[in-house]
Amino acid sequence: MRRSFLRGILLIVVLAVGFLAGQLSAAQPHMNAALKQLRAARASLNKASADKGGHRERALDHVNRAIDEVERGIAYDRRH
Repeated sequence: MRRSFLRGILLIVVLAVGFLAGQLSAAQPHMNAALKQLRAARASLNKASADKGGHRERALDHVNRAIDEVERGIAYDRRH
C-alpha cells in the first residue's frame, strides 16, 4: 500500500513538472521559434564549404552570439 502511494505521488510530481516545463516554453513561442531557426542556420553554415573569404566564419560567430542572446532572453523572461 505504501509503495503504490509513493508511486502515485511520484507520478503527480512528474506530471506537474512536465506541465510547468510545457507552460514555460509555450509562453515564448516566438523566441523558441527564433532559437530553432538560428540553430538550423548554424547547422547549414557548418555544412557549407569553408572558402568564403572569412564570411562564413563571421556569420557563424554572429549566429552563435544570437543563439546565446535568445537563450538569455528566454531565461530572463522565466525569472521575471
